[in-house]
Amino acid sequence: MAENGNGTAPAQAPQVKMSVLGQFIRDMSFENVVAQKGINNAEVQPDIQVQVSLDARKRGVEHQYEVVSKFKVTSTNKADKAPLFLLELDYGSIFHVEGVPEDQLHPFLLIECPRMVFPFIRRIISDVTRDGGFPPLNIDTVDFLALYRQELARRASQQASAEQVS
Repeated sequence: MAENGNGTAPAQAPQVKMSVLGQFIRDMSFENVVAQKGINNAEVQPDIQVQVSLDARKRGVEHQYEVVSKFKVTSTNKADKAPLFLLELDYGSIFHVEGVPEDQLHPFLLIECPRMVFPFIRRIISDVTRDGGFPPLNIDTVDFLALYRQELARRASQQASAEQVS
């Protein structure tokens, strides 16, 4: 073992262990407005909006966490803003996580864990839109770090506003 210059061995960082124990669709809905209204798909130019939110919680078993990724995909016609379809997907995943310091656990759960299961979510969204009569929607990769930072900024802003009111 190498010394760190002062004659002692360097402290080793704990080894991070993460595994996906399970994945499931918690809730999903797909509303095809085009089919309901009898609109010809050739007449539309879709404008797609994707909203993502995340939630994580500790489970009853040690080192297990449930992370829920919520996607809301709205497609409207560019010309008249009429809705084309709405897809809502709540995707749950269960992780075994060890070796992450307590102060880093929250960002780890809301950044790294959703990043692991994102390809499965993307595939479900693609399949559902295709099976719903639209071209398969291959959503862009989500920057979960940026999403996490936005949420922290939003919460800080809310807290600051609440403190000013008090």
